Amino acid sequence: MSNMEQDRWSRVKGRLRSSVGEDVYSSWFARMDLESVQDESVHLSVPTRFLKSWIQTHYSDKVLSCWQAELPDVNRIDLTVRSPVRCAAPAKEAPAPAESRRDEQRSAAERSNGAAPVSANHDALGGSPLDPRLTFASFVVGRSNTLAHAAAKQVAEGRRGDPVMFNPLYIHSGVGLGKTHLLQAVTWAGNTGNERKVLYLTAEKFMYGFVAALKTQTSLAFKEALRGIDVLVIDDLQFLQGKTTQAEFCHTLNALIDAGRQVVVAADRPPSDLESLDERVRSRLAGGLVVEMAPLGEDLRLGILRSRVVAARAHHASFDVPQPVLEYLARAITHNGRDLEGAINRLLAHSKLNNQPVTLEMAEHEVRDLIRPSEPKRIKIEDIQRIVARQYNVSRSDLLSSRRTANVVRPRQVAMYLAKTLTLRSLPEIGRRFGGRDHTTVLHAVRKIEGLVSKDNTLSDEVESLKRQLQE
Repeated sequence: MSNMEQDRWSRVKGRLRSSVGEDVYSSWFARMDLESVQDESVHLSVPTRFLKSWIQTHYSDKVLSCWQAELPDVNRIDLTVRSPVRCAAPAKEAPAPAESRRDEQRSAAERSNGAAPVSANHDALGGSPLDPRLTFASFVVGRSNTLAHAAAKQVAEGRRGDPVMFNPLYIHSGVGLGKTHLLQAVTWAGNTGNERKVLYLTAEKFMYGFVAALKTQTSLAFKEALRGIDVLVIDDLQFLQGKTTQAEFCHTLNALIDAGRQVVVAADRPPSDLESLDERVRSRLAGGLVVEMAPLGEDLRLGILRSRVVAARAHHASFDVPQPVLEYLARAITHNGRDLEGAINRLLAHSKLNNQPVTLEMAEHEVRDLIRPSEPKRIKIEDIQRIVARQYNVSRSDLLSSRRTANVVRPRQVAMYLAKTLTLRSLPEIGRRFGGRDHTTVLHAVRKIEGLVSKDNTLSDEVESLKRQLQE
C-alpha cells in the first residue's frame, strides 16, 4: 500500500470513528484492513465471517459514505474474510514497560480475536475484542472484590482435565467495578498457552453470532464449535435477548457444564433478577458460585488511582500526582473505577498540554463533573424480607409461605409495599419473589398499606423506621 493510500485510509477510519463513536468503532472496525483501491471499488478485509456479515448488514452505507468523502467516484465496497491468524495472548500477565513490547501486545490484540485456537477452527467464533491492559497483574484487589478475584484466578489457573470447582462462576456488580476486567484477565491468562480453548464473548456478540450462523445456514457448525470450548466467558449477560438465542444459550450452558467445561458469566444483577431470562437458565446460573463485587471502598479507590498513575508513567516518566491529590480523588470520586481512570487521564492531559505540575487546585477544577451526588443505596428484595421479618418477629420463610394468619399477613403486605416503593421491580417479579404469588396479590397489598399508613400513625412510624433501616 502506498503512503498516499495509507494516509487516505487513516482519514477514512477517522471519519468512521467520529461517525459511529469509539465503542462501536473498536467493537466492529478495529480489525478491518484496506486491501486495495481499484477504480470505483474499495477492497477491505476483516478476520471473521461474523464481522463481515455484521458490517455488511448494519454499516455498509456508513463505510461507503466515509470513503466517498475522500474519493467521490467510489461506489462499491467489497468486504472479504482474511485467512484466520493464530495469535497468542501476551506471554506475561503484566504489560511490559518497554514501548515496543506494549505496541506488540496491542497489535496482537487487534489482530487476534481473543480466542485464536477456536477461530482457526470456525470463523464464526471470533471472540469479542480484548484490552491488553486488563490482566490479573493490573487488577487492584480490595475487600469488595477479594472473593471474585480469587475465584476468577482459580478458574484461570485450571488445566484441561482438572475437576471444575465453580461452575458456572457468576460475577455481578454495578457498572465500572471490575467485572469485565476480571473476565478478560481470565481469558488472557487462559490463552497464554494453547492447552485450553478460552473464548470471551459479550452477550451481544453471542446473540448476533448465533443469528448470523442461522442466516448463513452454519448454525450446526457454530453450535459444535461453541461446545468444543474449554472455558466460555460471557460478559454483560443482562443484554441477552430473543427466545431462540436464549434457548441456544441454555443448551450451550447445559452442554458445557455437563461435559465438565468451565463457564464464567458476568452481569449487572444476580441471576434471580434477570427477569428476561428463562427460569431454567436463571436456576442453572444460580447453581454455581454467585459472587457480588461490592462498591469500591476508599482504600481500594486509592489503590486504583496509584496503579493508574504508575501505568501512565510507562509513557510519561515525569508525570506525578502528589499524595494529597490522590487522597482527595479517592474521597471525592465514589461512583466507579472508570471515573477514577478518567480523572487521572484528565490530570495527565492538563499537566502535559499546559506544562504544569498537578496540584490540588487543578484537580478540584478538572474533575468537578465526576464528583456526583451520593446515590441512594440499591435495596434488594431479600434485604426487605429479612428486615421486615426481624421487625415483626416472624421468619423470612413465613413471608414466602401460604400462611394466612394475621401475624404473617400484615408483615407480608408491608414487605410487598416496601418492595414496590423502594425498588424498580415489577409487580409480577415481586409476586414471584414472595412465594410465586400473582401480581394482583401484590397490588392489593400495596393499596392496602397505602391506605393504612395515611390513617394509622403507629403503622406509618413502623414503615418509616423500616425504610430508614433499609437505606442506611
